Amino acid sequence: MSYKIAFFDIDGTLVDEEKQIPADAIEAIRRLKEKGIEPVIATGRAPYFFRNLAEQIGIESYVSLNGAYVKYKGREMHQQLIPPEVLEKLVALAKKNKHELVFEGKDAYFSTSPEHPSVYEAIASLKVEHPGADADFWKKEGIYQVFLHCESGEEHLYPQELPELRFVRWHAKAMDVLPNDGSKAAGIQSLLDQLGIKPEEAIAFGDGLNDKEMLQLVGLGIAMGNSHEELLPYADYVTANVDDGGVKKGLEYAGVL
Repeated sequence: MSYKIAFFDIDGTLVDEEKQIPADAIEAIRRLKEKGIEPVIATGRAPYFFRNLAEQIGIESYVSLNGAYVKYKGREMHQQLIPPEVLEKLVALAKKNKHELVFEGKDAYFSTSPEHPSVYEAIASLKVEHPGADADFWKKEGIYQVFLHCESGEEHLYPQELPELRFVRWHAKAMDVLPNDGSKAAGIQSLLDQLGIKPEEAIAFGDGLNDKEMLQLVGLGIAMGNSHEELLPYADYVTANVDDGGVKKGLEYAGVL
């Protein structure tokens, strides 16, 4: 297969637990670009969480916020907002359950209570600047994604009452909340359609639960060696860990390096 584009998750894929990019991954992406294959970030993170990283690697395009906001070489290509009436129901239910929320726009994010231990712990794991406090931010700006800060085992409190939304855990005390039909795959498919590229001409790397649809969509879905075990059945190939040359070895397996 002749591949034209490659999508890379960030946490656990391009960066290790210390949020550092292995030198071999940077070199592999440089060589990939030399081959004329476009590298694209595909992440649950918002753009303000990874701008410096993208510049360091030399990646210009991204599928962010779990597919809800997509940019290709500076051009907005796809947007999917959570409707305000759905956010209103989420806010009321979270308040009832005494859970904190973090609202993510495309340029900024704010928490209902940034000093809450669950919010602090989860955001700290990303090694990014903590959000400000504005419980009404969702009323002022378009919201693409929400962090719901609840413990494992409390997920059942939400899906039945909010069928419009998906809840995907990324931390022991935090879940991504996105439109029910939203995913990295949806954002990728929109981008591929606009670029005239077939899914089978794409490669994708991931390690988390929010990568399932993405790995299934593309021609070659590669799971990192450090992946969540529930992701593995969705992958065509399992490469090495992020800090053991996983990206480089995966691209070599794909035959593009």
